[in-house]
Amino acid sequence: MDYKVTTYSEEETIELAQNIESEKFPNMVICLEGDLGSGKTVFTKGFARAMEIEEEITSPTFNIIKEYDSGEMPLYHMDVYRLDGKVEDLGIEEYYTKKGITIIEWADMIPEYLPEHRLDIKIKSSEEDENKRIITITPHGRKYEDLCEDVL
Repeated sequence: MDYKVTTYSEEETIELAQNIESEKFPNMVICLEGDLGSGKTVFTKGFARAMEIEEEITSPTFNIIKEYDSGEMPLYHMDVYRLDGKVEDLGIEEYYTKKGITIIEWADMIPEYLPEHRLDIKIKSSEEDENKRIITITPHGRKYEDLCEDVL
């Protein structure tokens, strides 16, 4: 089952991320999809803020993977856009079991490397309102279904 949420500002997108963070668990994987500028990194910033991560969250476009250890549990923030689907040497799957939270931007570019159980979040910008986002959340697995039932 898909869940649709509409936000009308960055603050509302951050609030959604914080609500999802409130139900976090070790080895959680969040897969973000959306065009450039749609709000993937804004979502991650909100999630990280709720985890009490002290470092500034920026898109890891050139680093591919950024690790943040200052919060309640580790956050692994990935951006696979520049990899053109070639991620086999990065060991991305190892992050799924490191007892932290993994957030992958452009996850739709690497479907064969994603875990079966995860939370897919597609963010679409509105053509009529530059601040409006239509967010489709798809849980894969019981834990993620329960999370959605609790916060959406």
